[in-house]
Amino acid sequence: MRRQRHGRATGGLRRPRTGAAVAAALLLATGCEALDDDGGSPSGGGSQAPGGRAVSPLDNPDGTAPGLAPVTGDTGRAEARSLIEGLRTKGRGPRTGYDRDEFGYAWMDSADGVPLARNGCDTRNDLLRLHGRNVRFRAGSDCVVVSMDLYDPYTGKDIVWKKATAAEVQIDHVVPLSYSWQLGASRWPESKREQLANDTLNLLPVQGRANAAKGDSGPASWLPPNKGVRCAYAVRFAQVALKYELPVTAPDRRAMLRQCAD
Repeated sequence: MRRQRHGRATGGLRRPRTGAAVAAALLLATGCEALDDDGGSPSGGGSQAPGGRAVSPLDNPDGTAPGLAPVTGDTGRAEARSLIEGLRTKGRGPRTGYDRDEFGYAWMDSADGVPLARNGCDTRNDLLRLHGRNVRFRAGSDCVVVSMDLYDPYTGKDIVWKKATAAEVQIDHVVPLSYSWQLGASRWPESKREQLANDTLNLLPVQGRANAAKGDSGPASWLPPNKGVRCAYAVRFAQVALKYELPVTAPDRRAMLRQCAD
């Protein structure tokens, strides 16, 4: 494992709130419960998130609210297009030198400048309890999620998940780390790459098969199978790219605009 260096964040990214206040807000928002409590029944799958918990990315600029709700209405789509039009474009560079460890070890809790960092719980478990319903923890822990119900926005399906079959739910980097490397992250300081890899804005728990199918594709090559959420996905992709001052390819930008057309 690489030795990690934790410097000050770059690129104008702000340090968010951390500590007990954020943890308490997270628990209230997600309906988490202890392992010894009884869980509720999972809801059926569908094109809308059960219980109306999913939030539009236009109303969730830091990614700390659950889900990924569709962008609807003429005003919402116009706002989405305006956001996407602000992206710079550039061709992909070589993948030479890319390694996951260049973005810090997986799901580190010590990346500076991102929500939920340094709260005593790793990024993966933070994301599971943020987006999951009927969350249950390992006995004696308020961090390690052992089961939950998850609405996957990419497929529009509800997943009843247990830690024993962990690969059924994977954490997707909306802007893939390899993609970012080829568009300029190879020249960033390590601290900024660690931010991107652990930022709630760039992370969504989704069906494992959908995440594997995406790989390091941009929106011109891969979009969520659930067509109703494609504009929202394009918005989230754009939000991440803009926050980190990362260009996208011209075909990706065109594909994103098409998803949010009138």
